[in-house]
Amino acid sequence: MESALTAQAFWVTGPGRGELRVESLPVPGPGEVLIRTLYSAISRGTEALVFRGEAPPSQYLTMRAPFQQGEFPAPVKYGYCSVGLVEAGAMAGGGQAVFCLYPHQNRYVVPAAAVTPVPGHIPPGRAVLAANLETALNALWDAAPRFGDRITVIGAGVVGCLIAWLAGQLPGCCVQLVDIDSTKSAVAKRLGVRFAGPTAADDDQDLVIHASGAADGLAMALRLAGFEATVVEVSWFGARPVSLPLGEAFHARRLRIQSSQVGAIAAAQRARWNHQRRMATVMALLADPVLDCLISGESLFAELPGVMTELSKNPPGVLCHRIRYAD
Repeated sequence: MESALTAQAFWVTGPGRGELRVESLPVPGPGEVLIRTLYSAISRGTEALVFRGEAPPSQYLTMRAPFQQGEFPAPVKYGYCSVGLVEAGAMAGGGQAVFCLYPHQNRYVVPAAAVTPVPGHIPPGRAVLAANLETALNALWDAAPRFGDRITVIGAGVVGCLIAWLAGQLPGCCVQLVDIDSTKSAVAKRLGVRFAGPTAADDDQDLVIHASGAADGLAMALRLAGFEATVVEVSWFGARPVSLPLGEAFHARRLRIQSSQVGAIAAAQRARWNHQRRMATVMALLADPVLDCLISGESLFAELPGVMTELSKNPPGVLCHRIRYAD
């Protein structure tokens, strides 16, 4: 049996390779907590880029995860979707479930201020969506939709689906979720938004949010945007160059391309919001059981090295793949 002061952690050891390593843990000090992990989730965007060794050297410092160990490109311990129970330390006593931006590891010690309590009415397994939902919320703040807007979200990955779900709750808005994978239509229906393939998507949109991670998707966003519309880029391309058709009607339609990134709170909210308030809002939003449709699979922690290898190849139909830590 493992000692309470040791842990197993997943490390990226090279492009497309990873392994579980045993680590020593410190005894929780004042203001710290020991977490026993219940679930983590694999980010199909940034984390997959890191696993494939595609993080651009110019962004090594910017893209560090809060509790990352090691350095890019490898070996590195990277990840940020962890849910567990407090076992010891500042919050011990009630087995409180918490979310933390921590890599894949079965136990860890962090400052109590780094965890967010998961409300009792939210299943811990759903709470692994918190980081992606935080990204989606921030993206919608950056996009600043208006009531009645025609909104297109391109890319039905987890973040794209969550953006579409949030936008679909705005009064009067008509939201279409666009993806090349037609199987995602069932998920769009569950989320209450229209699904369209690339050739069937409506154009003349008031707002287009791109989250597919593909250059072709961003080019399509420009085609679907109406006069003086905004295209919000949520995807992160890593070191890959992106070619865009900035001739054609780009200037005649006076289009605007805006980036969005979760590390900084959207400018319109920044004066009154902090990361704690944003995450508390995310936890409230996670109460909706419809979000369970975004969990497309689950594997045991011991299987993670092989699972990461397969998911890094971008197989179709995968949304949030959850990692379970108890047999």
